[in-house]
Amino acid sequence: MRLGYRLDGGAGAPVLVLSPSLGTTTSLWDLQVPAFAERFRVLRHDHPGHGVSPPPDGAVTVAGIGTGVLDLLDELGVEQASFCGTSLGGMVGMWLGANAPERIDRLVLCCTGAALGTPETYRERAALVRAEGTRVTVEGARERWFTPAFSGSPVARGLLAELECISPEGYAACCEAVGSFDFHGELTSVAAPVLVVYGEDDPVVPPEAVETLVNGIPVAERAAIARAAHLANVEQPDVFNAAVLAYFDERVIA
Repeated sequence: MRLGYRLDGGAGAPVLVLSPSLGTTTSLWDLQVPAFAERFRVLRHDHPGHGVSPPPDGAVTVAGIGTGVLDLLDELGVEQASFCGTSLGGMVGMWLGANAPERIDRLVLCCTGAALGTPETYRERAALVRAEGTRVTVEGARERWFTPAFSGSPVARGLLAELECISPEGYAACCEAVGSFDFHGELTSVAAPVLVVYGEDDPVVPPEAVETLVNGIPVAERAAIARAAHLANVEQPDVFNAAVLAYFDERVIA
C-alpha cells in the first residue's frame, strides 16, 4: 500500500509520524508542525484515497495502513520513530505498537478507541458515500469533529471543504477499516509507552473508550483537552501541542 507523505523539520532530528483521521489529510496537522518540527523530523502521511495517496485497490484495513507506514519508514531509512495518530490514525498507532514494537519508541493515541461505533454504522456510511460522494458526510462531520463554538471557524470550514474533495472510494474503504477494527484483545501487546489524549466534548469517543485504553495498555497515561470535540488537535492546538511535547520530553530516548 503506497501512502503519500510530507516531511518537515531538520534532516538529522528524530522522526515523529503524524497519522490523520478518517476524512482528513496531512493538513490536519498544520497547527502542530511548527511546534513539533523544532524538535523532530515530522513525517505526515495520507490514508488510502485521501490527499495525495492513490485510491485503494481493494479492501483497506488498519493493519494494511500500518504496513504501509512501515514501508514508508523503510523507504526513508528510518529504523525507529515516535508516532502520534488521531481517530483512524490512532488505530494505526495501536496496531504498530503491538505488531512492530521495535519500530515505535513512543506513542500518542488521540481521540480514538480500541473500537469505535458499530461495524453496521460504518458500512452504512461507506455505502452512502459510494452512492452520493463525500459531500453527504459534511454536516455529520461538522457535529462530530468540532464543538458548536468552533464549527464555523475558518479552520473548521477549511477541513470540511477538504472532506468534500476526498475520493469517495478512499473514504468508504477507510470507513470500513474503522468499522472492522477491534483491538480489545491486543491492547496488552502494545509495547511502547502511550499517552492517550482525548477531547472532553468528543461525541465519538466516550469516557469508557478512554478508560479501556488507559487500563488495557501496559504503560499508559491520559491527557484531557477541554473545550474540544473529535479533532482536539485542531480545536485546541496550543494545549494539545504542549501536552504532547511535555510527554515526549518525559520520555527522552536514552
